[in-house]
Amino acid sequence: MTHRTLSIPTLAALVFLAASPALAQKTIAPEKAPVSPLQMAAKKLDDNTYVKVTYSSPRIQDPKTGEKRVIFGKLVPFGEVWRLGANAATELTTTADLDVAGKKLPAGTYAVFAIPQADKWTLIFNKDLGEWGAYKYNKDRDVLRVDVPAKKIADTYEAFTIAFDDKGTALNLSWENTQVSVPVKPAKKA
Repeated sequence: MTHRTLSIPTLAALVFLAASPALAQKTIAPEKAPVSPLQMAAKKLDDNTYVKVTYSSPRIQDPKTGEKRVIFGKLVPFGEVWRLGANAATELTTTADLDVAGKKLPAGTYAVFAIPQADKWTLIFNKDLGEWGAYKYNKDRDVLRVDVPAKKIADTYEAFTIAFDDKGTALNLSWENTQVSVPVKPAKKA
């Protein structure tokens, strides 16, 4: 009977292979996707003004029941201040003064709220950042209010969507069968 001896490198390789399962990385599943995920719309305008909007995007389908909901006039009541999305209030940042629906909005970052009606919305740009919903909305902190028409559209937007049009001349707010186009452009220099 002959005995074989293992060389040190062979022995080390066997120990390493035996320990490998213990050293293997575990797979960590991602967190459950949020019900109203954080979204962003951004555009560099003709004069290099950079405008960015961050918002949470709720859906028509109720996340708890799966049922289709009526959005405007029911889930989002007419005539009441709305956070313009879900979760934290929507925020708009502009690197230079903007002309929003014919009125000047100074450069900066603002919470954006809306008061929807069937035929028009009042958009509100407010100094209070980091607000959860519109529960602590303070009218005294408003910087600008503009009224813009609301229209019914043929397409149905399952997710609340904020997007710049291709030319960067309007910020479109779309959900369900409603769309509001907010004219935006660089403010004229004085």
